[in-house]
Amino acid sequence: MNHRPRKRFGQHFLHDPGVLRRIVAALDPKPGERLVEIGPGLGALTREVLPLAGRVDVVELDRDVIPHLRESCAGLGELVVHQSDALKFDFAALAGDGPPLRVFGNLPYNVSTPLIFHLIGQAHRIRDCLFMLQKEVVDRLAAGPGEDAYGRLGIMVQFHCRVEPLFRVGPGAFTPPPKVDSAVVRLTPHAVPPVAVNDPRRLEQVVAQAFTRRRKTLRNALKGLVEPAAIEALGIDTGLRPENLSLEQYARISNTLD
Repeated sequence: MNHRPRKRFGQHFLHDPGVLRRIVAALDPKPGERLVEIGPGLGALTREVLPLAGRVDVVELDRDVIPHLRESCAGLGELVVHQSDALKFDFAALAGDGPPLRVFGNLPYNVSTPLIFHLIGQAHRIRDCLFMLQKEVVDRLAAGPGEDAYGRLGIMVQFHCRVEPLFRVGPGAFTPPPKVDSAVVRLTPHAVPPVAVNDPRRLEQVVAQAFTRRRKTLRNALKGLVEPAAIEALGIDTGLRPENLSLEQYARISNTLD
């Protein structure tokens, strides 16, 4: 099908059959599940999932690919198209009172981080997410304290979800090939958060400020938000840098703000 990928939408269409098979195997779609694909593009992945699931909702911003998508998926199952920006789309409303959503897709690199934050804000109606992302983003999602990739994204996503990096994908699997490697990751919302947090917004506030000043010591990074004495009372060294603290330590600091 003749469609020029659009840079402004961050389009890199997946075409490698082996990679598509691995994604479908990891997703393992079943009839009766509520599957939602973000950014289906020309439908390479949709065509593989739709016959197995029977129905797939898709959220696609680029209206020009939708006729190609409908044509390529004709007769394979029930395709429900939502022409919308996924960053503004109400996934929880789509789930309604039915089964929680299983969200998947090859996410546009230019919006992947804000889109993940948008989704975890609706995690109560999501069963799991399976995404192709820039490998650097997957590294950040999975990183632990002391690792170069550790930061706000990983801490906040790990508070809401279990993060499972699955496999790496080279640029040649896409048209046009991106300039970076990609990776597939599964995010599964926790039934119960892994740490006790009185107010998740406070946790976000502490983590955001800390990593805005990540090269400073904790004493200075959280200046004006948390008193050094309050941090030291928790047994946490204020001479550490933000990347040295665990999610559990950030949770304890945030709980002092209530």
